[in-house]
Amino acid sequence: MDIPQVIADSKAELTEIFKDLHANPEIGFTETRTASIVAEKLRAWGVDEVHEGLGKTGVVGLIKGRGGGNRRVGLRADMDALPIHEATGLDYASETPGVMHACGHDGHTTMLLGAAKHLAETRDFDGTAVLVFQPAEEGLGGARGMLADGLFEKFPCDEIYGMHNWPNGKPGSVGICKGTAMAGSTFFDIKINGKGSHAAMPHQSKDPLIVATALVGQLQTIVSRNVAPLDSCVVSVTQIHSGSAYNVVPDSAELAGTIRYFSDEVCALAEQRMRDLCDGFAKAYDVDVVLDLRNVFNVLVNDAELSDAYLEAAADVVGADNVTDAHQPVTGSEDFADMLQVVPGAYCVVGHSGTTALHNPGYVLDPEILPVGASILARVVEKRLAL
Repeated sequence: MDIPQVIADSKAELTEIFKDLHANPEIGFTETRTASIVAEKLRAWGVDEVHEGLGKTGVVGLIKGRGGGNRRVGLRADMDALPIHEATGLDYASETPGVMHACGHDGHTTMLLGAAKHLAETRDFDGTAVLVFQPAEEGLGGARGMLADGLFEKFPCDEIYGMHNWPNGKPGSVGICKGTAMAGSTFFDIKINGKGSHAAMPHQSKDPLIVATALVGQLQTIVSRNVAPLDSCVVSVTQIHSGSAYNVVPDSAELAGTIRYFSDEVCALAEQRMRDLCDGFAKAYDVDVVLDLRNVFNVLVNDAELSDAYLEAAADVVGADNVTDAHQPVTGSEDFADMLQVVPGAYCVVGHSGTTALHNPGYVLDPEILPVGASILARVVEKRLAL
């Protein structure tokens, strides 16, 4: 590993920051403590400008290189946690019941802080590094919130880079999928308003549970019988809520879930078929079916040229044998995609020890990856804004 001296010397400090953030997780748009720590560290380390409050709790820092050039390279990290009760047993486990950094955003924030410290101290580049600490990545629209607040109008970037930890048991490996890399996502809620009755007299009801369970099955035909076999799409019902007693047919039932897709055309098809099915069930069962569709993530598309540039920077840190552009697209989603719709860039994954999946109560991010990620982020700025 070729870790810059500033980052190597800061390993203990970065680990302490990471553990503190992990122990004090905050859900999207409530990351006030996290944002204040980020802003405090950036100012203490001599970052030229620190701006708070973009997208409610987002932070942006600017570092000007020694060369004084006009080009700008953005680096982005997310800060929010998940509504999961931690079960890792770590001595720095979450102190907030029901909230956990189960996706590694505490690590992402720490890595970008490490890169910021190095870049602010060395300034060995020609142009400006734009550091974007984003709130609310986990389906709440943090990237769109920052964009709506004028992120790239106030802080223009020529290109931008993001990073995610990856528990693949291969520390220091770095991968990118060029082009279409991560799925877009629509969330849906379906409310079925029927007619309740005594459970012993179901003929007097318009049972919403019958409709709900039948509809769940039919929603699965959207992919199997409407989407072309060589296209990719996922429709998952993830919630069913109804009823409050053993002897009552309820008045209503609610379903919720997600559509994942790699093309807007496939998403439009899936959404229309969902509307058609809901309308059909409403007529067939004489109930009211209300469908709410909300696009929450765009498809993430990595620029091919900038993907190569990112891997070249990563190779300087982890070695050419540990980087690859052969990663396959994944059906997970990431709202960095929204930023890439405005500014070209690339998004990589960095492997670390452990194989417990993300979004799991037992997930543990290996702190040894912190200097690696920080070094890659710093290096891509130095290479893209070379003196």
